[in-house]
Amino acid sequence: MKILVTGGAGFIGYHVINALLKDKGNHVIGLDNINDYYSVDLKKSRLHQLGIDIDSSSKKFKSSLFSNFQFYSYDIAYREEIKDLFDSQDIDVVIHLAAQAGVRHSLENPHIYVESNVDGFLNIIEGCRHQNSFQHLIYASSSSVYGDNKNVPFQTTQQLDKPVSLYAATKKANELMAFTYSHLYGIPATGLRFFTVYGPWGRPDMAYFKFAERMVAGKSIDVYNNGEMYRDFTYVDDIVESICRLIPKSPSGENGAPHQLFNIGYGSPVNLLEFIETLEKHLGIKAEKNFMPMQPGDVPRTWADTEDLQKLIGYKPKISLNEGIREFVKWYRSYRDLPSE
Repeated sequence: MKILVTGGAGFIGYHVINALLKDKGNHVIGLDNINDYYSVDLKKSRLHQLGIDIDSSSKKFKSSLFSNFQFYSYDIAYREEIKDLFDSQDIDVVIHLAAQAGVRHSLENPHIYVESNVDGFLNIIEGCRHQNSFQHLIYASSSSVYGDNKNVPFQTTQQLDKPVSLYAATKKANELMAFTYSHLYGIPATGLRFFTVYGPWGRPDMAYFKFAERMVAGKSIDVYNNGEMYRDFTYVDDIVESICRLIPKSPSGENGAPHQLFNIGYGSPVNLLEFIETLEKHLGIKAEKNFMPMQPGDVPRTWADTEDLQKLIGYKPKISLNEGIREFVKWYRSYRDLPSE
């Protein structure tokens, strides 16, 4: 099976590729423009684990560690590059994780969100449409689409038309576009609303990573909404296991289009202050907290109803917050060359 993973140098993308390569029957293609939204060195370090060492003289790479892995440093927003990739391959499955991430960043740089998350998504789904024997598009949506929803736990059947950030609006647009292409062209597509993914090799713009950086540096951390925040923290290995199990579960179109939506989360929200206490425990550092008001575009609570997904794939996330933070801190100490506990 030939599988394209976009966002392949990203946090979740790296872990998905690593898992897929364990099956020698998979031929995996990674795709990422390796932009500088956050540390390029971190992205290159992830790729190095997969046998890809980026240089500026090429946009196509073969892995030195995996004979069934190749990598393209293409930008999904560039129509011709994406057309070239799809024209040169016979792709069975696309796991589309590439996007401009970050709720707060979308307030400052709105145009790149539309270019990457809307135009880029269109380029990918158009590529899927023209593959000869295409089997399944699995694409990343976000829990952000629920906005400031008071009905918890969040269910995919809820009517959602009031996003509170441009990032959320682009992700809802992806869901609508995917449904349209499924309806018009029969493309089997599954959208996944991710809930606060964390773990080793994570993104430095995420709260837990920023907290660790500042705590280790002896700096204070900003705690928004005075700590009255709840998040459905989901460990990356649980996300990856769910995605891999979904690959053969393409929708049949019983409801008029072969399109389905799922929440993908742990299914149990945790208070932000409890989360910080867990990080403090594993880092062995007490955080100095700056209590701040709610930020524009943010929401006080996320909570995923994941029953439908669990029934389909026979898997329930199992990594507890304590286990997950422990593994993140272990990786973080190694990555930053810090003494172990």
